[in-house]
Amino acid sequence: MIEIRELTKIYPGNKLAIDSVTFDVKDGEIVGFVGLNGAGKTTTIKISCGILLPTKGTVIIDGYDIVKDKVEASKRIGWLPEIPIFDNNAKAISLLKYFAGFHGITGRKAEELAKELFKKVGLEGFEERKIGTYSQGMKKRFALAASLISDPQNFLFDEVLNGLDPTGIRFFRELALELKRNGKAVLFSSHILSEVENLADRVIIIHKGKIIKIMGIDEIKIGSEPVLKITINNLNRNIIEYLSSLGEINIEGKTVSLKKFKEDPAIINNELVKMGAMISSFTQQNESLEEFFLRIIGEK
Repeated sequence: MIEIRELTKIYPGNKLAIDSVTFDVKDGEIVGFVGLNGAGKTTTIKISCGILLPTKGTVIIDGYDIVKDKVEASKRIGWLPEIPIFDNNAKAISLLKYFAGFHGITGRKAEELAKELFKKVGLEGFEERKIGTYSQGMKKRFALAASLISDPQNFLFDEVLNGLDPTGIRFFRELALELKRNGKAVLFSSHILSEVENLADRVIIIHKGKIIKIMGIDEIKIGSEPVLKITINNLNRNIIEYLSSLGEINIEGKTVSLKKFKEDPAIINNELVKMGAMISSFTQQNESLEEFFLRIIGEK
């Protein structure tokens, strides 16, 4: 379990990066951590895994304070930075075995574990290549393998989806769900909010260094504004003016998204038919996580 308590970080020049950040990630839970660039996600994650010291506050990892009991706390963390940096001249399998040594795993056991992890992260057959020949996505997979060496209870993934192709994204999704099934605590930040929506049990929104929302995915769906998605083959100015009078609209090709409407959707549909609209699709949906996120930060 990851318990983040009143974290504050002030960088030189009196720059406040995060302010009293408090939340937790329970065992067997995936938590999505979202915010604009510079909101404080990476600073929070780096402090949580012991890379940075907080100005105030602390992080408790399975009962161990990351500041006061760093060695014990760190043993229980698997961390993946946004941009993994390794020695480009190192042979991948040699480097992974070297990392295993920090966890007391050496010799034949290290060799067997390394091969098992290469297979697990989809790098089987690339063990003998130098890290410098790896693509960014392959380096991410290698970093994932490194984070799995000690089979920690807690995982901190910072923008793990950046640089991954669709196959890599699917791989991470399946891995995260496997970790959850195994009772691990998983915190991951991402700008790909559709994946956060698909994966996370809860979502934490950080804005300008402060937590502004902590909600379960189901709560977000209940609390989100309804959106009418209407595809009209003969969309014209009169139809657009009518829909604009009902609320906020966004037009993409022949599809109009209508928000903040008060009229009954059935009445809207009937009025459009009377106007001669050729409707090929008329659905009511909840906001996506991305739409919810943009609305929430727009209110701050």
